Amino acid sequence: MSGHSHWAGIKHKKAAQDAKRANVFTKVARLVTLAAKDGGDPATNFKLRLAIDQARAVNMPKDNIDRAIKRGTGELKDQAAIEEIIYEAMGPGNIAFLIKVATDNKNRTLGEIRNIVEKSGGKMVPAGSFNHLFQQVGTIYAATSPENANDIELKAIDAGAVDTIFQGELLQIITNPRDLREIEENLEQKGIRIDSAGLIFIPLSPLEADIETKIDYEKLLMQLDEHDNVQEIYDNL
Repeated sequence: MSGHSHWAGIKHKKAAQDAKRANVFTKVARLVTLAAKDGGDPATNFKLRLAIDQARAVNMPKDNIDRAIKRGTGELKDQAAIEEIIYEAMGPGNIAFLIKVATDNKNRTLGEIRNIVEKSGGKMVPAGSFNHLFQQVGTIYAATSPENANDIELKAIDAGAVDTIFQGELLQIITNPRDLREIEENLEQKGIRIDSAGLIFIPLSPLEADIETKIDYEKLLMQLDEHDNVQEIYDNL
């Protein structure tokens, strides 16, 4: 299984860069706000608990997290509501990709995203155009070391994981969406440190692309990443 998880890019490549800190905080705060719409208590709102974990992972101050929660629950009356939207686009080399945004002004955001995509030689496509190209799954990133990697993998499989992929010091655990919470809690109870968890999209039939196409596409991803409203990007490479 493959695919570009934009959250992984934010967390593992950008969090350490001071110049990007404000950008990362903005993105994660919106993630927390969206999750808090279903309730402001992480003990009963699993989605919010995951979002708070991600905020802490990038060292977001507690005051920022609390303010983002209050915005989601409606306690901050002077703040516009944030909604989540997934845009679909065709990039260089006919690469299909999904762009998940969190915005308080969808018309403005759509215009800005379209401008970035079209300037890179891509085009926006109608919603639902790529439903047949992607599958939504749960994903858990667990911290590993050479000594315990196999043990964690076996525990993940025993807990009901669909697949596992080693990624350096992390083990990516793929689950059915409905099993994500149960498996994540099962692994935590066994003393496994969870780095992050959430729902992502993976390509059903990944494409191959030449080096030039990949370079052009990476440039597009970087431009999209700089947009504060962009939360995650998934492609079928």
